[in-house]
Amino acid sequence: MTSADRRAALDRAARLRQLTETDRDAIRLAQDPQFARWLELVTATGGCAHPIHLAGSTTTQDGGTGEILHYYDTRNEPGERLLVRCRNRRATVCTPCSRLHAGDTFHLVRAGLVGGKNVPTDVRERPRLFVTLTAPSFGPVHHITADGKRCHPRRNAGRCEHGRPLSCPVAHGSADPLAGQPLCPDCYDYPAHVLWHAHAGRLWKAFTDNLYNHLAARTGRTRTGLRHTIRISYAKVAEYQRRAAVHVHAVIRLDGATGPDDPPPAWATAEVLAAVVRTAAGAVHLRTTYSRALGEHELRWGSQLHVRPLRAFGRQEGLADDAVAAYVAKYVTKGAADTAIGLDHPVTAPDDIATGRLSAHVRALIRACWRLGGLAEFEPLRLRAWAHTLGYRGHILTKSRAYSTTYTALRAERADRERDTSSSSEELDAITDAHWRYVGSSHSPGAALIAAGIAEDQAKNREIAHAETGRSGRADGTA
Repeated sequence: MTSADRRAALDRAARLRQLTETDRDAIRLAQDPQFARWLELVTATGGCAHPIHLAGSTTTQDGGTGEILHYYDTRNEPGERLLVRCRNRRATVCTPCSRLHAGDTFHLVRAGLVGGKNVPTDVRERPRLFVTLTAPSFGPVHHITADGKRCHPRRNAGRCEHGRPLSCPVAHGSADPLAGQPLCPDCYDYPAHVLWHAHAGRLWKAFTDNLYNHLAARTGRTRTGLRHTIRISYAKVAEYQRRAAVHVHAVIRLDGATGPDDPPPAWATAEVLAAVVRTAAGAVHLRTTYSRALGEHELRWGSQLHVRPLRAFGRQEGLADDAVAAYVAKYVTKGAADTAIGLDHPVTAPDDIATGRLSAHVRALIRACWRLGGLAEFEPLRLRAWAHTLGYRGHILTKSRAYSTTYTALRAERADRERDTSSSSEELDAITDAHWRYVGSSHSPGAALIAAGIAEDQAKNREIAHAETGRSGRADGTA
Protein backbone atom coordinates (compact mmCIF):
# COMPACT_ATOMS: atom_id res chain seq x y z
CA MET A 1 0.00 0.00 0.00
CA THR A 2 1.42 3.35 -1.01
CA SER A 3 1.52 6.40 1.24
CA ALA A 4 -1.29 7.94 -0.84
CA ASP A 5 -3.42 4.85 -0.28
CA ARG A 6 -2.72 4.98 3.46
CA ARG A 7 -3.70 8.67 3.62
CA ALA A 8 -6.90 7.93 1.69
CA ALA A 9 -7.77 5.09 4.08
CA LEU A 10 -7.10 7.31 7.12
CA ASP A 11 -9.21 10.11 5.65
CA ARG A 12 -12.03 7.67 4.99
CA ALA A 13 -11.82 6.32 8.55
CA ALA A 14 -11.89 9.87 9.91
CA ARG A 15 -14.97 10.72 7.87
CA LEU A 16 -16.72 7.53 9.03
CA ARG A 17 -16.05 8.43 12.67
CA GLN A 18 -17.88 11.72 12.11
CA LEU A 19 -21.02 9.88 11.00
CA THR A 20 -23.75 8.74 13.36
CA GLU A 21 -24.00 5.12 14.43
CA THR A 22 -27.05 4.72 12.19
CA ASP A 23 -25.25 6.02 9.11
CA ARG A 24 -22.20 3.83 9.75
CA ASP A 25 -24.42 0.78 10.15
CA ALA A 26 -26.31 1.58 6.93
CA ILE A 27 -23.00 1.85 5.03
CA ARG A 28 -21.87 -1.49 6.50
CA LEU A 29 -25.05 -3.16 5.28
CA ALA A 30 -24.81 -1.62 1.81
CA GLN A 31 -21.25 -2.95 1.42
CA ASP A 32 -22.22 -6.50 2.36
CA PRO A 33 -22.10 -8.90 -0.65
CA GLN A 34 -25.59 -10.17 0.28
CA PHE A 35 -27.13 -6.69 0.58
CA ALA A 36 -29.39 -7.15 -2.47
CA ARG A 37 -30.88 -10.35 -1.01
CA TRP A 38 -31.27 -8.71 2.42
CA LEU A 39 -33.13 -5.86 0.72
CA GLU A 40 -35.49 -8.40 -0.87
CA LEU A 41 -36.23 -9.95 2.53
CA VAL A 42 -36.97 -6.58 4.15
CA THR A 43 -39.14 -5.55 1.20
CA ALA A 44 -41.10 -8.81 1.52
CA THR A 45 -42.02 -7.79 5.10
CA GLY A 46 -43.30 -4.43 3.85
CA GLY A 47 -40.56 -2.64 5.79
CA CYS A 48 -41.74 -4.10 9.12
CA ALA A 49 -40.21 -2.10 11.97
CA HIS A 50 -39.68 -5.08 14.29
CA PRO A 51 -39.43 -8.25 12.16
CA ILE A 52 -39.13 -11.70 13.70
CA HIS A 53 -35.91 -13.57 12.80
CA LEU A 54 -36.29 -17.30 12.13
CA ALA A 55 -33.77 -19.99 11.28
CA GLY A 56 -34.58 -23.38 9.82
CA SER A 57 -35.64 -25.18 6.69
CA THR A 58 -38.69 -26.39 4.74
CA THR A 59 -38.83 -29.49 2.56
CA THR A 60 -41.76 -30.26 0.23
CA GLN A 61 -42.01 -33.81 -1.11
CA ASP A 62 -44.35 -35.58 -3.49
CA GLY A 63 -46.63 -37.70 -1.32
CA GLY A 64 -46.59 -40.59 -3.75
CA THR A 65 -43.01 -40.81 -5.00
CA GLY A 66 -41.10 -39.07 -2.23
CA GLU A 67 -39.46 -36.79 -4.79
CA ILE A 68 -38.28 -33.48 -3.29
CA LEU A 69 -40.25 -30.72 -5.01
CA HIS A 70 -38.93 -27.73 -3.07
CA TYR A 71 -36.24 -27.17 -0.46
CA TYR A 72 -35.49 -23.97 1.42
CA ASP A 73 -32.82 -23.40 4.07
CA THR A 74 -31.92 -20.15 5.82
CA ARG A 75 -28.21 -21.08 5.88
CA ASN A 76 -27.88 -19.39 2.50
CA GLU A 77 -29.63 -16.18 3.64
CA PRO A 78 -27.95 -13.02 5.01
CA GLY A 79 -27.21 -13.69 8.64
CA GLU A 80 -28.58 -17.23 8.13
CA ARG A 81 -32.08 -16.09 8.99
CA LEU A 82 -35.47 -15.31 7.47
CA LEU A 83 -37.38 -12.15 8.34
CA VAL A 84 -41.16 -12.28 8.90
CA ARG A 85 -43.63 -9.57 9.92
CA CYS A 86 -44.19 -8.79 13.59
CA ARG A 87 -47.96 -8.32 12.88
CA ASN A 88 -48.35 -5.72 15.63
CA ARG A 89 -51.64 -3.85 15.24
CA ARG A 90 -50.42 -0.58 16.80
CA ALA A 91 -49.26 2.12 14.40
CA THR A 92 -47.04 3.51 17.15
CA VAL A 93 -45.15 0.20 17.25
CA CYS A 94 -45.06 -0.83 13.58
CA THR A 95 -46.77 1.29 10.94
CA PRO A 96 -46.49 -1.23 8.04
CA CYS A 97 -47.97 -4.11 10.03
CA SER A 98 -50.69 -1.92 11.53
CA ARG A 99 -51.71 -0.88 8.02
CA LEU A 100 -52.02 -4.54 7.02
CA HIS A 101 -54.00 -5.29 10.19
CA ALA A 102 -56.34 -2.39 9.43
CA GLY A 103 -56.98 -3.82 5.96
CA ASP A 104 -57.76 -7.26 7.40
CA THR A 105 -60.09 -5.69 9.97
CA PHE A 106 -61.92 -3.72 7.28
CA HIS A 107 -62.60 -6.89 5.26
CA LEU A 108 -63.54 -8.88 8.38
CA VAL A 109 -66.14 -6.31 9.49
CA ARG A 110 -67.35 -5.55 5.96
CA ALA A 111 -67.91 -9.23 5.15
CA GLY A 112 -70.37 -9.44 8.04
CA LEU A 113 -72.24 -6.42 6.66
CA VAL A 114 -72.39 -6.99 2.90
CA GLY A 115 -71.23 -10.58 2.44
CA GLY A 116 -68.19 -12.09 0.80
CA LYS A 117 -65.38 -14.20 2.31
CA ASN A 118 -67.79 -17.19 2.49
CA VAL A 119 -70.58 -15.01 3.94
CA PRO A 120 -73.76 -14.81 1.77
CA THR A 121 -74.52 -11.41 0.26
CA ASP A 122 -78.09 -11.38 1.53
CA VAL A 123 -76.83 -10.49 5.03
CA ARG A 124 -77.22 -6.90 3.75
CA GLU A 125 -80.99 -7.34 4.14
CA ARG A 126 -80.81 -8.65 7.72
CA PRO A 127 -81.70 -6.46 10.73
CA ARG A 128 -78.38 -4.71 11.54
CA LEU A 129 -77.49 -1.99 14.01
CA PHE A 130 -74.42 0.03 14.94
CA VAL A 131 -74.52 0.30 18.73
CA THR A 132 -72.34 2.33 21.11
CA LEU A 133 -72.26 1.35 24.79
CA THR A 134 -70.45 3.64 27.21
CA ALA A 135 -69.03 3.50 30.71
CA PRO A 136 -70.94 5.17 33.56
CA SER A 137 -69.70 8.33 35.26
CA PHE A 138 -66.97 7.95 37.87
CA GLY A 139 -66.92 11.66 38.58
CA PRO A 140 -67.39 14.93 36.64
CA VAL A 141 -64.71 15.67 34.03
CA HIS A 142 -63.91 18.54 31.70
CA HIS A 143 -65.42 17.78 28.30
CA ILE A 144 -65.05 19.10 24.79
CA THR A 145 -67.89 21.46 23.88
CA ALA A 146 -69.32 22.59 20.55
CA ASP A 147 -70.45 26.01 19.37
CA GLY A 148 -68.60 27.79 22.15
CA LYS A 149 -70.66 26.18 24.91
CA ARG A 150 -69.12 26.12 28.34
CA CYS A 151 -67.95 22.95 30.05
CA HIS A 152 -69.92 22.97 33.34
CA PRO A 153 -71.78 26.32 33.39
CA ARG A 154 -73.53 25.83 36.71
CA ARG A 155 -74.24 28.91 38.80
CA ASN A 156 -73.69 28.75 42.52
CA ALA A 157 -72.34 25.20 42.17
CA GLY A 158 -69.98 25.82 45.04
CA ARG A 159 -66.96 23.72 45.79
CA CYS A 160 -66.40 20.07 46.60
CA GLU A 161 -65.19 18.85 49.97
CA HIS A 162 -61.61 19.26 48.73
CA GLY A 163 -62.13 22.95 47.98
CA ARG A 164 -62.24 22.69 44.17
CA PRO A 165 -64.98 24.38 42.11
CA LEU A 166 -67.77 22.15 40.80
CA SER A 167 -68.30 24.32 37.72
CA CYS A 168 -66.16 25.21 34.70
CA PRO A 169 -66.99 28.24 32.53
CA VAL A 170 -64.43 27.34 29.82
CA ALA A 171 -65.30 26.05 26.30
CA HIS A 172 -62.73 23.29 25.78
CA GLY A 173 -61.44 22.46 22.30
CA SER A 174 -60.08 19.12 21.12
CA ALA A 175 -56.49 20.27 21.75
CA ASP A 176 -57.17 21.42 25.32
CA PRO A 177 -55.16 19.23 27.73
CA LEU A 178 -57.88 19.69 30.36
CA ALA A 179 -60.44 17.81 28.26
CA GLY A 180 -61.18 14.48 29.93
CA GLN A 181 -59.48 15.40 33.21
CA PRO A 182 -61.55 15.29 36.44
CA LEU A 183 -62.82 18.53 37.96
CA CYS A 184 -61.51 17.15 41.25
CA PRO A 185 -59.06 14.20 41.15
CA ASP A 186 -59.66 13.55 44.85
CA CYS A 187 -63.41 13.13 44.30
CA TYR A 188 -62.98 10.92 41.23
CA ASP A 189 -63.68 7.22 41.87
CA TYR A 190 -60.50 5.68 40.43
CA PRO A 191 -61.05 2.20 41.94
CA ALA A 192 -64.53 1.98 40.38
CA HIS A 193 -63.12 3.07 37.00
CA VAL A 194 -60.41 0.40 37.08
CA LEU A 195 -62.75 -2.36 38.27
CA TRP A 196 -65.27 -1.45 35.55
CA HIS A 197 -62.53 -1.90 32.94
CA ALA A 198 -61.51 -5.23 34.44
CA HIS A 199 -65.09 -6.51 34.19
CA ALA A 200 -65.90 -5.06 30.75
CA GLY A 201 -65.86 -8.53 29.20
CA ARG A 202 -68.42 -9.79 31.72
CA LEU A 203 -70.56 -6.71 31.12
CA TRP A 204 -70.62 -7.43 27.39
CA LYS A 205 -71.45 -11.11 28.01
CA ALA A 206 -74.32 -10.09 30.29
CA PHE A 207 -75.57 -7.69 27.62
CA THR A 208 -75.59 -10.31 24.85
CA ASP A 209 -77.30 -12.83 27.15
CA ASN A 210 -79.91 -10.19 27.97
CA LEU A 211 -80.54 -9.64 24.26
CA TYR A 212 -81.80 -13.19 23.91
CA ASN A 213 -83.82 -12.98 27.14
CA HIS A 214 -85.46 -9.67 26.26
CA LEU A 215 -86.17 -10.78 22.68
CA ALA A 216 -87.94 -13.84 24.08
CA ALA A 217 -89.98 -11.75 26.51
CA ARG A 218 -90.90 -9.16 23.87
CA THR A 219 -92.08 -11.76 21.32
CA GLY A 220 -93.79 -14.11 23.77
CA ARG A 221 -91.41 -16.99 23.22
CA THR A 222 -89.43 -19.14 25.61
CA ARG A 223 -85.67 -18.56 25.75
CA THR A 224 -85.00 -22.06 24.45
CA GLY A 225 -87.51 -21.66 21.67
CA LEU A 226 -86.04 -18.32 20.66
CA ARG A 227 -82.52 -19.75 20.38
CA HIS A 228 -83.90 -22.35 17.96
CA THR A 229 -85.02 -19.57 15.60
CA ILE A 230 -82.62 -16.63 16.14
CA ARG A 231 -78.88 -16.11 16.34
CA ILE A 232 -77.31 -12.79 17.34
CA SER A 233 -74.03 -12.13 15.53
CA TYR A 234 -71.73 -9.21 16.29
CA ALA A 235 -68.34 -7.60 15.86
CA LYS A 236 -67.23 -5.03 18.44
CA VAL A 237 -64.34 -2.65 18.95
CA ALA A 238 -63.26 -1.02 22.21
CA GLU A 239 -62.35 2.67 22.17
CA TYR A 240 -60.99 4.87 24.94
CA GLN A 241 -62.84 8.13 25.52
CA ARG A 242 -61.06 11.34 26.52
CA ARG A 243 -61.79 10.53 30.18
CA ALA A 244 -59.81 7.27 29.64
CA ALA A 245 -62.92 5.10 29.97
CA VAL A 246 -63.61 2.39 27.42
CA HIS A 247 -66.76 2.46 25.34
CA VAL A 248 -67.80 -0.22 22.87
CA HIS A 249 -68.88 0.17 19.24
CA ALA A 250 -70.65 -2.94 17.96
CA VAL A 251 -72.24 -4.12 14.74
CA ILE A 252 -75.14 -6.38 15.74
CA ARG A 253 -76.94 -8.55 13.18
CA LEU A 254 -79.89 -10.92 13.49
CA ASP A 255 -79.59 -14.26 11.67
CA GLY A 256 -81.56 -17.46 11.65
CA ALA A 257 -80.63 -20.21 14.07
CA THR A 258 -77.80 -21.64 11.95
CA GLY A 259 -76.07 -18.33 11.22
CA PRO A 260 -75.53 -16.16 8.14
CA ASP A 261 -76.80 -18.80 5.71
CA ASP A 262 -80.18 -18.80 7.47
CA PRO A 263 -82.48 -15.72 7.34
CA PRO A 264 -84.26 -14.71 10.56
CA PRO A 265 -88.07 -14.96 10.92
CA ALA A 266 -90.19 -12.10 9.56
CA TRP A 267 -90.94 -10.66 13.01
CA ALA A 268 -87.23 -10.06 13.67
CA THR A 269 -86.82 -6.47 12.45
CA ALA A 270 -84.28 -3.73 13.08
CA GLU A 271 -86.93 -1.84 15.09
CA VAL A 272 -87.50 -4.82 17.40
CA LEU A 273 -83.75 -5.31 17.80
CA ALA A 274 -83.21 -1.60 18.58
CA ALA A 275 -85.84 -1.65 21.32
CA VAL A 276 -84.36 -4.79 22.86
CA VAL A 277 -80.80 -3.39 22.78
CA ARG A 278 -81.92 -0.48 24.96
CA THR A 279 -83.69 -2.61 27.56
CA ALA A 280 -80.99 -5.29 27.57
CA ALA A 281 -78.22 -2.75 28.22
CA GLY A 282 -80.19 -1.03 30.98
CA ALA A 283 -80.83 -4.34 32.76
CA VAL A 284 -77.14 -5.25 33.16
CA HIS A 285 -76.09 -5.08 36.82
CA LEU A 286 -73.03 -6.94 38.13
CA ARG A 287 -71.20 -6.77 41.44
CA THR A 288 -67.51 -6.94 42.16
CA THR A 289 -65.88 -9.24 44.69
CA TYR A 290 -66.25 -7.82 48.20
CA SER A 291 -63.13 -6.07 49.47
CA ARG A 292 -62.53 -4.92 53.02
CA ALA A 293 -60.65 -1.95 51.62
CA LEU A 294 -63.27 -0.90 49.03
CA GLY A 295 -66.49 -2.71 49.83
CA GLU A 296 -68.55 -3.89 46.87
CA HIS A 297 -69.07 -2.02 43.59
CA GLU A 298 -72.09 -2.29 41.31
CA LEU A 299 -71.18 -2.39 37.63
CA ARG A 300 -73.46 -1.30 34.80
CA TRP A 301 -73.37 0.37 31.40
CA GLY A 302 -73.50 4.14 31.17
CA SER A 303 -76.68 6.07 30.46
CA GLN A 304 -75.36 7.24 27.05
CA LEU A 305 -76.47 4.60 24.56
CA HIS A 306 -76.49 5.16 20.80
CA VAL A 307 -78.40 2.81 18.51
CA ARG A 308 -78.23 3.53 14.76
CA PRO A 309 -79.55 1.38 11.89
CA LEU A 310 -77.27 0.39 9.05
CA ARG A 311 -78.25 1.16 5.49
CA ALA A 312 -79.92 -1.74 3.70
CA PHE A 313 -79.33 -2.36 0.01
CA GLY A 314 -81.03 0.24 -2.19
CA ARG A 315 -81.97 2.52 0.72
CA GLN A 316 -80.60 5.93 1.67
CA GLU A 317 -81.30 6.11 5.41
CA GLY A 318 -78.88 4.76 8.00
CA LEU A 319 -75.10 4.48 8.24
CA ALA A 320 -73.17 3.19 5.22
CA ASP A 321 -71.62 -0.26 5.59
CA ASP A 322 -68.19 0.71 4.24
CA ALA A 323 -68.05 3.77 6.52
CA VAL A 324 -68.65 1.61 9.60
CA ALA A 325 -66.05 -0.97 8.52
CA ALA A 326 -63.51 1.78 7.79
CA TYR A 327 -64.11 3.41 11.18
CA VAL A 328 -63.54 0.16 13.05
CA ALA A 329 -60.44 -0.65 10.96
CA LYS A 330 -58.95 2.77 11.63
CA TYR A 331 -59.40 2.54 15.37
CA VAL A 332 -57.84 -0.91 15.91
CA THR A 333 -54.43 0.42 14.81
CA LYS A 334 -54.28 3.18 17.40
CA GLY A 335 -51.72 2.78 20.16
CA ALA A 336 -51.39 4.48 23.51
CA ALA A 337 -49.21 7.24 22.04
CA ASP A 338 -51.99 8.07 19.55
CA THR A 339 -54.73 8.36 22.16
CA ALA A 340 -52.61 9.46 25.17
CA ILE A 341 -54.40 6.71 27.13
CA GLY A 342 -52.14 4.21 28.88
CA LEU A 343 -48.89 2.70 27.61
CA ASP A 344 -47.95 0.42 24.72
CA HIS A 345 -45.99 -1.88 27.04
CA PRO A 346 -46.74 -3.58 30.39
CA VAL A 347 -45.88 -1.87 33.66
CA THR A 348 -43.28 -3.93 35.50
CA ALA A 349 -42.59 -1.64 38.47
CA PRO A 350 -44.00 1.54 40.07
CA ASP A 351 -41.12 3.51 38.53
CA ASP A 352 -42.63 2.85 35.08
CA ILE A 353 -45.69 4.82 36.15
CA ALA A 354 -43.68 7.79 37.32
CA THR A 355 -41.52 8.03 34.19
CA GLY A 356 -44.19 7.44 31.53
CA ARG A 357 -45.40 10.39 29.41
CA LEU A 358 -48.90 10.40 30.85
CA SER A 359 -51.52 12.86 32.00
CA ALA A 360 -52.10 13.11 35.74
CA HIS A 361 -55.49 11.40 35.28
CA VAL A 362 -54.09 8.40 33.39
CA ARG A 363 -51.17 8.15 35.81
CA ALA A 364 -53.67 7.98 38.68
CA LEU A 365 -55.59 5.19 36.93
CA ILE A 366 -52.42 3.14 36.41
CA ARG A 367 -51.47 3.66 40.06
CA ALA A 368 -54.95 2.48 41.06
CA CYS A 369 -54.42 -0.67 38.98
CA TRP A 370 -51.09 -1.29 40.66
CA ARG A 371 -52.51 -0.68 44.15
CA LEU A 372 -55.63 -2.83 43.69
CA GLY A 373 -53.60 -5.53 41.96
CA GLY A 374 -51.78 -6.07 45.23
CA LEU A 375 -55.00 -7.03 47.05
CA ALA A 376 -55.63 -10.78 47.32
CA GLU A 377 -59.33 -10.50 46.47
CA PHE A 378 -58.53 -8.90 43.10
CA GLU A 379 -55.67 -11.20 42.17
CA PRO A 380 -57.75 -13.10 39.52
CA LEU A 381 -58.22 -9.79 37.64
CA ARG A 382 -54.43 -9.47 37.08
CA LEU A 383 -54.68 -5.70 37.39
CA ARG A 384 -50.93 -5.17 37.56
CA ALA A 385 -50.36 -7.13 34.36
CA TRP A 386 -52.97 -4.94 32.62
CA ALA A 387 -52.12 -1.65 34.31
CA HIS A 388 -50.79 -0.26 31.01
CA THR A 389 -54.32 -0.59 29.54
CA LEU A 390 -55.92 0.82 32.72
CA GLY A 391 -57.23 -2.58 33.76
CA TYR A 392 -59.00 -3.38 30.48
CA ARG A 393 -58.17 -7.00 29.61
CA GLY A 394 -60.11 -7.58 26.42
CA HIS A 395 -58.98 -7.54 22.81
CA ILE A 396 -59.54 -4.30 20.93
CA LEU A 397 -61.73 -6.16 18.40
CA THR A 398 -63.75 -9.31 19.02
CA LYS A 399 -66.58 -10.99 17.15
CA SER A 400 -69.04 -13.82 17.50
CA ARG A 401 -68.16 -17.06 15.75
CA ALA A 402 -70.81 -16.77 13.03
CA TYR A 403 -70.41 -13.06 12.26
CA SER A 404 -67.96 -13.40 9.36
CA THR A 405 -64.53 -14.71 8.44
CA THR A 406 -61.44 -14.75 10.69
CA TYR A 407 -58.05 -13.03 10.69
CA THR A 408 -56.45 -16.44 10.15
CA ALA A 409 -58.51 -17.09 7.03
CA LEU A 410 -57.79 -13.62 5.63
CA ARG A 411 -54.04 -14.03 6.18
CA ALA A 412 -54.07 -17.49 4.62
CA GLU A 413 -55.92 -16.11 1.60
CA ARG A 414 -53.35 -13.32 1.22
CA ALA A 415 -50.48 -15.80 1.56
CA ASP A 416 -52.02 -17.98 -1.15
CA ARG A 417 -52.22 -14.99 -3.48
CA GLU A 418 -48.62 -14.03 -2.83
CA ARG A 419 -47.32 -17.58 -3.17
CA ASP A 420 -46.36 -18.89 -6.60
CA THR A 421 -49.20 -21.29 -7.46
CA SER A 422 -48.07 -22.16 -11.00
CA SER A 423 -47.35 -25.75 -10.00
CA SER A 424 -50.11 -26.08 -7.38
CA SER A 425 -52.04 -28.57 -9.50
CA GLU A 426 -49.03 -30.89 -9.45
CA GLU A 427 -48.58 -30.61 -5.68
CA LEU A 428 -52.01 -31.58 -4.39
CA ASP A 429 -50.48 -34.62 -2.64
CA ALA A 430 -47.36 -32.79 -1.48
CA ILE A 431 -46.06 -33.24 2.07
CA THR A 432 -44.24 -30.38 3.79
CA ASP A 433 -41.72 -30.91 6.58
CA ALA A 434 -40.72 -27.65 8.30
CA HIS A 435 -38.29 -26.97 11.15
CA TRP A 436 -38.07 -23.40 12.47
CA ARG A 437 -36.72 -21.69 15.56
CA TYR A 438 -36.76 -18.13 16.83
CA VAL A 439 -33.34 -16.43 16.76
CA GLY A 440 -34.12 -12.75 17.35
CA SER A 441 -36.19 -9.73 16.38
CA SER A 442 -36.05 -6.09 15.26
CA HIS A 443 -33.43 -4.24 13.20
CA SER A 444 -30.02 -2.73 13.79
CA PRO A 445 -30.04 1.12 13.61
CA GLY A 446 -29.01 1.24 9.95
CA ALA A 447 -31.38 -1.55 8.97
CA ALA A 448 -34.24 0.26 10.70
CA LEU A 449 -33.50 3.39 8.64
CA ILE A 450 -33.56 1.44 5.37
CA ALA A 451 -36.70 -0.49 6.37
CA ALA A 452 -38.49 2.79 7.18
CA GLY A 453 -37.62 4.05 3.71
CA ILE A 454 -39.03 0.89 2.12
CA ALA A 455 -42.24 1.20 4.16
CA GLU A 456 -42.62 4.85 3.14
CA ASP A 457 -42.09 4.01 -0.55
CA GLN A 458 -44.69 1.24 -0.43
CA ALA A 459 -47.18 3.55 1.31
CA LYS A 460 -46.70 6.20 -1.41
CA ASN A 461 -47.14 3.57 -4.12
CA ARG A 462 -50.43 2.49 -2.55
CA GLU A 463 -51.64 6.10 -2.37
CA ILE A 464 -50.79 6.66 -6.05
CA ALA A 465 -52.49 3.41 -7.08
CA HIS A 466 -55.58 4.28 -5.03
CA ALA A 467 -55.74 7.76 -6.59
CA GLU A 468 -55.37 6.33 -10.09
CA THR A 469 -58.08 3.74 -9.43
CA GLY A 470 -60.44 6.46 -8.23
CA ARG A 471 -59.65 8.65 -11.21
CA SER A 472 -60.27 5.87 -13.72
CA GLY A 473 -63.51 4.96 -11.94
CA ARG A 474 -64.80 8.52 -12.26
CA ALA A 475 -63.80 8.61 -15.92
CA ASP A 476 -65.84 5.55 -16.85
CA GLY A 477 -68.72 6.40 -14.52
CA THR A 478 -68.24 3.54 -12.07
CA ALA A 479 -67.27 5.64 -9.04
